[in-house]
Amino acid sequence: MHYFSFKNRELHCENVPVARAAEKFGTPLYLYSHRTLVEHYDKLHRAFRSIDHLICYSLKANSNPEILRSLARRGAGADIVSGGELFLALKAGICPGKIVFAGVGKTEEEIKSALKAGILLFNLESIEEAGVLNSIAKQMKKKAPVAIRLNPDVGVSSHDYVVTGTKVNKFGLNFRQAEKLLGMLGRLPHLAVMGFHLHIGSQIVSSAPYVEAIKRTVIFVRRMKQRGLAIKMLDIGGGLGIIYNDETPATAAAFASAVMPLLRQTECRVIFEPGRFIVGNAGILVTKVLYRKKTPAKNFIIVDAGMNDLIRPSLYGAYHRIVPVRKTGGRAVKADVVGPVCESGDFLGKDRKLAGVKRDDLLAVMSAGAYGFSMSSNYNARLKPAEAMVINGKMRLVRKRGTLQDLLK
Repeated sequence: MHYFSFKNRELHCENVPVARAAEKFGTPLYLYSHRTLVEHYDKLHRAFRSIDHLICYSLKANSNPEILRSLARRGAGADIVSGGELFLALKAGICPGKIVFAGVGKTEEEIKSALKAGILLFNLESIEEAGVLNSIAKQMKKKAPVAIRLNPDVGVSSHDYVVTGTKVNKFGLNFRQAEKLLGMLGRLPHLAVMGFHLHIGSQIVSSAPYVEAIKRTVIFVRRMKQRGLAIKMLDIGGGLGIIYNDETPATAAAFASAVMPLLRQTECRVIFEPGRFIVGNAGILVTKVLYRKKTPAKNFIIVDAGMNDLIRPSLYGAYHRIVPVRKTGGRAVKADVVGPVCESGDFLGKDRKLAGVKRDDLLAVMSAGAYGFSMSSNYNARLKPAEAMVINGKMRLVRKRGTLQDLLK
């Protein structure tokens, strides 16, 4: 579901013509639909309303301050993986008591900042990290609330780079290691174990891997409770998939129906960390056609957005639908849509059939709200794109385009 649609053969973001946004703010441009953003959050919130839960939006997907403020107003928490994301979450008005801090490589400074802020949970990723966190908490005369991240060794049908819950991945502890850590708590008095955390991957379109991972975790939670451990929270991570092309991902309601019977057995407060599910289809990347080029082997449509603006196709081989902002008709031509970056891997789409595309036309790369701007760079000394959002029928610039002076910072 999203609020990007054609009206009179012209693509609109809610009720605003996309071309108008491009004229006002230039290209490349990330354009977001506020209505899509908040409705996706609300759908997930409603689906789990019958159990005690907290939705911690995953900042890694898109940390634009206006997106964060919009979700903070809905009561969202935050899933963070760096000190920078902690800073952004707090600046956006997200309550520190709704922030969970994950990641295998938290620095001492990041840990101190999070302890000082009073976050809800540190998701512990290793036994050595537990010792460092305990030491810092002792220095600060605090007790650090933690959830031990479990690696349930459950595979998912996704790109290898975004599978995070198998035994060959760097994340979390297997059940035996987690039990060992729990046995060390007497020597770690400045840690307060509140529960467990798992996150098995990203762009997961089936509920089945979640069911399997949660089943294994529930058995472990029961065993630890029998040993007298007070388990209050279970963080099941994020990773819910969206439609990019022809996927049929589980809806919020279907996902809830599949996992809630298991979650109820834990009698824990349940934490979710969705990112892509909320913001993925709430944004598009608008780009202008610079040139058309025909070779004996290929047709190319060269645009002003490149892999530095949206790296997912180059990095993951990811598919994003590409459509003309204005449908002008004409004969469809199969072409690669490529950018200006000096890499053969610089493409937004390959072998796409596009009709009537000519120089200065606008194209929209769909489903670009997640891992678009947040993974952008200044490669080739290219400026980062602007970001705009349609809120209550009005266009707002929510991040200025990069400047040449930014390159000298």
